Amino acid sequence: MKKSFVSLLAILFFTAAKSQENKLSLLIGTYTNSCESKGIYVYDFDTNTAEFSFKNVSSSIVNPSYLTVSNDNQFIYAVNENGADSKVSSFGFNPENGVIKLMNQQDAKGADPCYIINDDKNVIVANYSGGNIAVFGKNNDGSITPAKQLIQHFGKGINEQRQEKPHVHMVYFSPDKKFVLANDLGNDKVYSYQYNPNSSSEVLKISDSIAVKSGSGPRHLTFSNDGKYVYLLQELDGSLTVFNYLNGKLKKIDETTILAKDFKGTFSSADIHVSPDGNFLYSSNRGEANTISIFKIKRNGKLESLGQTSTLGQEPRNFVIDPTGNFVLVAHQYSNDVVIFKIDKTTGALEDTGKRIYLCSPVCLVFTK
Repeated sequence: MKKSFVSLLAILFFTAAKSQENKLSLLIGTYTNSCESKGIYVYDFDTNTAEFSFKNVSSSIVNPSYLTVSNDNQFIYAVNENGADSKVSSFGFNPENGVIKLMNQQDAKGADPCYIINDDKNVIVANYSGGNIAVFGKNNDGSITPAKQLIQHFGKGINEQRQEKPHVHMVYFSPDKKFVLANDLGNDKVYSYQYNPNSSSEVLKISDSIAVKSGSGPRHLTFSNDGKYVYLLQELDGSLTVFNYLNGKLKKIDETTILAKDFKGTFSSADIHVSPDGNFLYSSNRGEANTISIFKIKRNGKLESLGQTSTLGQEPRNFVIDPTGNFVLVAHQYSNDVVIFKIDKTTGALEDTGKRIYLCSPVCLVFTK
């Protein structure tokens, strides 16, 4: 009897441990000015079942539309997208209970920050309306310093409504962290900056830039899993460009589109990610499209279209693939929900799980341990 009881306890302990292994924290950044939202929400998410549960929420914070988490999962950094009064915020984060505590804020040094990255030394922000990049240092307690570098872009594009001036839409580390790439929707360029993390004033130093098709509007990019290729998504014309990548330099090798051949409506390309196994690329599209386009990644880095899938909501802004590659979660800014899809790892196809996270104006999704 005693042996049976001990065996039962061992089984229960093992099952509980395995269950915890499958659990990740899901952070969701939102817009707070369009409906009732406190800012950053934390959920537990099971990567085996896609079950989720609400964990915690920040105290009220203005428009934390994009987030990044420190390598040790102890800090969250967020943009506060609020026109000329935009800020950048640092938060202490407890992964166990999901508690988020505001540490400090700094002036973004540019209007409407829309993307943010960090490493152990710095926090780097793309200011969309400001057309610039701001670099903030980290204090020993994880809070951020005032901006120690500001890089202003110049120029404009042929789209008079959207490209009247520079609009920096993304900053992104190269896999080796030696460079930061920056997409400028306003002047149709991708910039490559050498990254000097320990510098006090010249953290980013221009290394190269490449022009893309006029009027295309570079928005987001991502790397292939081996770091040899860069995939660039253009917001204004739906283009998807493939580059060879080496030491901060891009060389175009192919171009396709995320649009279906027979699509006639309005669209606005949004986000782009590669599956954890490196076999598939996914890209979201807004406007009247509201789809995710699926591509197979060939051995030479080029893409083969596998078609489009409805995201089952309105304005699929950001989306995220969980680290196991089992699920895609799509944040719908206008229909106020996150739709969860199951990934077929053989075909790349997406299947609706029927699961939804309902909350105000979700924008950015980030998984943490």
